Amino acid sequence: MRFLPVNLNAIIVELYDLDETLALFDSLNASPISGVEEIIPAARTLLIRFRPHVVAASQLAIEINSRNLNTRDRTTGKLVEIPVYYTGEDLAEVADILGITIKEVIKRHTENEYTVAFTGFAPGFAYLVANSDVLRVPRRMTPRARISAGSVGLAGEFSGIYPQASPGGWQIIGITPERMWDLLRNPPSLLQPGFRVRFRDKGKGTTVTITKPESLIAPTDIISSQVDKHLSLAILSTGIQTLFQDLGRSGQAGLGISAAGALDKTALRSANRIVGNPSDSACLEIAEGRLSFISHGNVIISVTGANCPIVIQTASGRKFQADSYQPVDLSEGDKVTLGTPKAGVRSYLAVRGGFAQQPILSSQSYDTLAHIGPKPVATGDLLNILSVTRSSAVSMDESPAFNMPAPDDIVTLDIILGPRTDWFTEEALSLLQNQLWQVTPQSNRVGIRLNGDTPLSRFNHEELPSEGTCVGAIQVPASGQPVLFLADHPLTGGYPVIGSVASYHLDLAGQIPINTYIRFNPINEFHEIQEAITTHE
Repeated sequence: MRFLPVNLNAIIVELYDLDETLALFDSLNASPISGVEEIIPAARTLLIRFRPHVVAASQLAIEINSRNLNTRDRTTGKLVEIPVYYTGEDLAEVADILGITIKEVIKRHTENEYTVAFTGFAPGFAYLVANSDVLRVPRRMTPRARISAGSVGLAGEFSGIYPQASPGGWQIIGITPERMWDLLRNPPSLLQPGFRVRFRDKGKGTTVTITKPESLIAPTDIISSQVDKHLSLAILSTGIQTLFQDLGRSGQAGLGISAAGALDKTALRSANRIVGNPSDSACLEIAEGRLSFISHGNVIISVTGANCPIVIQTASGRKFQADSYQPVDLSEGDKVTLGTPKAGVRSYLAVRGGFAQQPILSSQSYDTLAHIGPKPVATGDLLNILSVTRSSAVSMDESPAFNMPAPDDIVTLDIILGPRTDWFTEEALSLLQNQLWQVTPQSNRVGIRLNGDTPLSRFNHEELPSEGTCVGAIQVPASGQPVLFLADHPLTGGYPVIGSVASYHLDLAGQIPINTYIRFNPINEFHEIQEAITTHE
């Protein structure tokens, strides 16, 4: 085993092959280690997230190194047949890479039987391993910004199916009308670890459209028995994006779902405390301001996070400006408008009592990659508010945890090197910390796409088997231009991660505007976590 640093609260365990990986995964589930919060299995690695105050990374490595990795027992899983129209945009390129005809690619794909090794990347995305390794192809040099739902792809030794439209770097050879993920189905994922899969050629066919099931959205927006019928917000405009977010749906990695949640969790907690809510209650996360609404009833709100002007116009027409990080008492008919932030990106609006939204998989957060959670707020929506069931004190001494970054700032982010720092050249490591990286307009809640004058180069050009990723990971595709993963990132990825933003700087990262420059500051030297193991042995 190799033990590689990921962040202050995460490591990767690298093993010899998939059998060893799944054997260790079974062992850790059967006999858990105190302090381990989540385990994300992948092709030859386990990403382990832990509580550092309970168990140190070195102690964790010693305990894991002692586990027995005898070949695990496998039972024959359920067989699922997947119809495929082999019309993918990369089909001809795959045939060229393999030196065979398109007809032979289809023949090999349909004659192989696949097994679901693990899930990840997105809800319902299963990594399928074939009995015969005859369709091994590299990922695309640069991932596509959007791949259609139902797309059937190849990457390394794996085949997989995109559950919904999302970014990705797999070679697309076809499309299926089958729905991979549906919350109305139990279990929601069509493919589970251990299932067997066979692909069936449906011929040329026509365009295939995968409709997004309504079950990806909350079944109902209103918790009717708890709603205060006298209080609501009538939405007039939403700006670029307004979403419900809380602290996220942690612990759902087994379903292939990332935690999502607020990008600036400190600001969300402050907004809730200001109005007397539990600090983990859902708020509105408003990107780039310009939210406008009318208050129905006497509503207490707070706005935190990005530094944007807050203008209130009363029913009688009088206008005044309210302060952020303070409780604001609204009366019937008051119109509230948030301007464009002078600094920062995301503001958080809390209402006393909380919003009446139904949790999906334990959270009211909307995941923009998985499309799970209460639907994004739209113009014309009426947002109901819950009754206050207990007397809660408001906090009057909240303030921003850091100075919000402005577009002309250079923002320094501390990073932890690893787990794949040793895949890159010395020049790349120097560029990582000495070159400025500009935030591009393609950035979103999934990740910040960066551009540097000189791309990062690798000396190890092997195909990296898909492995777990965490929020803050700086993933480097073949183009050499990094992507900094944020809350809605995929759980697994196939491009090497050179380092990760330290957990205490993640809120700051979530507030960096487009065109701002980032400087990375490594706070460690990269090395395997092995000294303690050697001493122990």
